Amino acid sequence: MDIQQLIIAIIISGGSFFAGWFINSKIGKNKVASAEEQAKKILSDAERDTAAIQKEKMLEVKDEWYKKKHEFENEANQKRNKLQTYEKQLDTREENIDRKVDFLNKKEKDVNSLQKINDLKSTELTQKLIEIDKLIADENIRLERASGMSRDEARKLLLDNLVDSVKTEASQTLKDIRDKVKEEAKREAQKIIVQAIQRSAADHAVETTVSVLQIQSDEMKGRIIGREGRNIRAFEAATGVDVIVDDTPEAVILSGFDAFRREVARVSLERLIADGRIHPARIEEVVAKVKAELEEEIIRVGENTLLEVGLPGAHNEIIKHIGKMKYRTSYGQNLLQHSIEVAYLCGVMAAELGIDINLAKRAGLLHDIGKTADRSVEGPHAIIGLEMTRKYNENAIIVNAVGAHHDDIPMEHPIAALVQAADSISGARPGARRESVEGYAKRLEKLEEIAKSFKGVSATYAIQAGREIRVIVEHDKIDDAQADQLAHDIARKIQQEMEYPGQIKVVVIREVRSVSFAK
Repeated sequence: MDIQQLIIAIIISGGSFFAGWFINSKIGKNKVASAEEQAKKILSDAERDTAAIQKEKMLEVKDEWYKKKHEFENEANQKRNKLQTYEKQLDTREENIDRKVDFLNKKEKDVNSLQKINDLKSTELTQKLIEIDKLIADENIRLERASGMSRDEARKLLLDNLVDSVKTEASQTLKDIRDKVKEEAKREAQKIIVQAIQRSAADHAVETTVSVLQIQSDEMKGRIIGREGRNIRAFEAATGVDVIVDDTPEAVILSGFDAFRREVARVSLERLIADGRIHPARIEEVVAKVKAELEEEIIRVGENTLLEVGLPGAHNEIIKHIGKMKYRTSYGQNLLQHSIEVAYLCGVMAAELGIDINLAKRAGLLHDIGKTADRSVEGPHAIIGLEMTRKYNENAIIVNAVGAHHDDIPMEHPIAALVQAADSISGARPGARRESVEGYAKRLEKLEEIAKSFKGVSATYAIQAGREIRVIVEHDKIDDAQADQLAHDIARKIQQEMEYPGQIKVVVIREVRSVSFAK
């Protein structure tokens, strides 16, 4: 039973295997046939699409070719038209040139004809001139016989009369022009200068060569002097200032021409007295410390001055030199106050004239910076200031204004003239500066000497402390019109040869006196 079942199972398994194999074989053949048909269809579609694309590209190429051909033909036509236009222009120019050549030939013939005519006329004119010269010579001989004078004498007399006449007329004309210009210029200048002065009223601190230090009691004088004078000698050596301890009650006098050294000495002595320890070592220590503090104070003064005037920063060395102005004087006038005032005056006048205000103020502030240079630097302070400002990269206009404010170099900008005017205004204020008696006397002598150097001047008198000079002229040598010209010439020579604060008025007096006696 088991064997039969096994055989039956084997038979059934074999039949199932055969049936599966047969079915799979049929299905595989059908798939292959279907795939081949699909491949043929794809190839057919691809060939059809390729043909369509090829046809489309051929059409595009033909269209592009026709388009390029059309553009080329249009461009060729345009160039052809231009060439034809140029040919016409050339033809026209050739015709014009031919006409001009014909015209020039005609003109040349006319010129030749005129040249011949001119040659004939020139010959005739030469003959006429010879005849006229002969007639003039004959007439001159008759005139010399009639007048009793030679030709040279007559010419001299005529020239003298002509020169006198022309001088009189020229002097009168110059006087009229000068009066008109003076009136207009004076009115405008007065307006500008008065406005500048009214808006700037800086104080004028008059420095002296001594500083007075008040002390609490005269007993301190002995301590200042020290045993056998060692303290006072050490103090004078450290500061470079003379210390005068005399009978003046409760006061010690510090004497020296350098204001900075006097200030160092004053502050140092105040501190020594307050501290109570006065001996050579302490003196040297305190003086060195005060000197360093004042050096820093100089820089602060320079920075504050720039802020006060309303100017931007400057080179550190420029700031230091501005601070040094506080301890410099010019004819007794504090240099820093003078420079600040000049800066304000320049700013006001520049505003009235429409010039750069900041440049004008900066030039005014730095115009005397050369006075703060060390003693080792030689030369006029204006030139020293020029070199300093140029070295520290100041504006070229400022450099020129600093160097030109005393006419040491030519002025190159109106700001230089403003600085010169403002400097004179500040220095000419009553009480601003002091002058030595010797210098004052020499200035008056020089003033009178310049006025006497002119022809026709009989006497000169300098009055009003040299602010005015009166010139007496000989009435028979100088007439009224020439008197005005003489005043102008004297004033100009004074400007060229003298240095003075403010201005000098020149008054020319011409007097005619007629005297008769009744008998």
